[in-house]
Amino acid sequence: MIAPLSKKNSSVLPNPKNFGQALIGFGATVILTSLVVTGAIIGLRQGGFLEGYELEAYDSLIRSSPESGPDERLVVVEITQDDIRKQNEFPIWDDTLARLLQRLEEYQPRAIGIDIGRDVPIGEGRDKLQKVLKENDNIIAACILSSVDEPGTSAAPGVPPERIGFADLPQDIDAKIRRTALVSIPAESKVPIVKPHLCNYVSDDNQIPSFAFSLALLYLQGDGIEPEQTDEGYIKLGPALFKPLEEDSGGYFSTGATDYQIMIDYRSAEKAVQLVTLSDVLEKKVDPALLRNRIVLVGYTASTVNDDFPTPYSAGKQARVEMPGVVIHAQIVSQILSTVWNNRPLIWYWPQWSEMLWIFGWSVVGGTLAWKIRRPWIFVPVGGVAIAILYNASYQVFLRGGWIPLVPPGLGLVVTAGSVLLIDRYAQAVYQGVKKLLRIDITIDQTEKARQVAEITESETFLELQQKAADLRNRKKNLDSQDSLSLTSKTLEEKETDQEPEPVPSDPEDYLQGLQQRGRRMRKKSDDELSD
Repeated sequence: MIAPLSKKNSSVLPNPKNFGQALIGFGATVILTSLVVTGAIIGLRQGGFLEGYELEAYDSLIRSSPESGPDERLVVVEITQDDIRKQNEFPIWDDTLARLLQRLEEYQPRAIGIDIGRDVPIGEGRDKLQKVLKENDNIIAACILSSVDEPGTSAAPGVPPERIGFADLPQDIDAKIRRTALVSIPAESKVPIVKPHLCNYVSDDNQIPSFAFSLALLYLQGDGIEPEQTDEGYIKLGPALFKPLEEDSGGYFSTGATDYQIMIDYRSAEKAVQLVTLSDVLEKKVDPALLRNRIVLVGYTASTVNDDFPTPYSAGKQARVEMPGVVIHAQIVSQILSTVWNNRPLIWYWPQWSEMLWIFGWSVVGGTLAWKIRRPWIFVPVGGVAIAILYNASYQVFLRGGWIPLVPPGLGLVVTAGSVLLIDRYAQAVYQGVKKLLRIDITIDQTEKARQVAEITESETFLELQQKAADLRNRKKNLDSQDSLSLTSKTLEEKETDQEPEPVPSDPEDYLQGLQQRGRRMRKKSDDELSD
């Protein structure tokens, strides 16, 4: 029983020698190729060549995520094209804006945000607007920060500095709005500044909160939550910690951010917030309960105002390609409140070394599949499944607030697999070529040996030896005949005389045997060479 069992086990267990050779081949082909491909991809990433593709992948994850629906804590009073026609005003006059604010105050909202430029008087009612803004401390007015090419735009008159927030939205290289700044500082402008104000005063101490952040802070104050600063310099609101974007966070090569920015986690493409029109509010067609204790934002949604921006949803199939600025601000406010009260995580990222390991791991996956399968027509569907698994893994992490690399590991998987297949094809071609050359050499050697044997057998010396051998055989036959006759006669004579026979001469026989042995050696040598 022991011997058969040992024999069976030896057939199941891998041969250590073969296993070691396979392991060396795997390391030399897959691991080294994965390292080279990963290094190249990281180099492309650090050079910014993959940023656009990674941002598009981010947009795809945003569009694929389930929508959260409207945030009941917010309402947007939109100024539509119909409102402009009804009021016969563009822009909306100061008097109309003042009447709107008075009507909204009747509904007792917790905070009101005006996302309308009002740095200069528009129509009638300037004094009335200033009075409303001064008397109500729950109103936040938007301004535009100064930049290199812009002198900045001041907020509506009568609003104290603590109730002013900038409405600037940072745009990426494709002009889409994916980020927002919570706090920023006006930049030095090359354009001459005619009228200094809070939003064009350049100083490190002049840290201004954003329009959306100001509204969120005002709302949270009603819940007893005030902003705090950690030892690391991070903003903390209640249990929520807001970590700013770094230069190369997520798929960014360079955010270019010099302020406190976070990624925008959009709630929905079109139904993120409840919308009511300016005319409906003025005509008292809005349920007061809809606005009570809410955050109300006022802004244009009319397409002619040109206050729309592309977002991650812009590449999708939604009816509206761009999103009004006031709705984007509402989404940001909702995100901040959800982070504080609903445990909705901010979008987080891996450190650089983790992302590199992630890319390398998927490169090894692609190389291993190609090394095992070795047939492109089989690898294509299997590789497609691997890409689907990668996308699903990234998507599941994204649903939990994580933005991990998607394009670089996918690229690493495909490129490494293709490289391993090419290396395998090249190795097979080299092997077949060497094998063919060896076969030709063997054939040439055998032909050469046959030719040499033919030359020997057809030479005059060999023919002469053959002739001599034939003569000797004939002489031997004659001698044998003579010997037999001689023996017969001698026998008779011995019977008669009892005399001893004379010995037969041996010289011809010795010569013949020498020739026979020489011929046998030559034939044996020829046969051995032919068999080789």
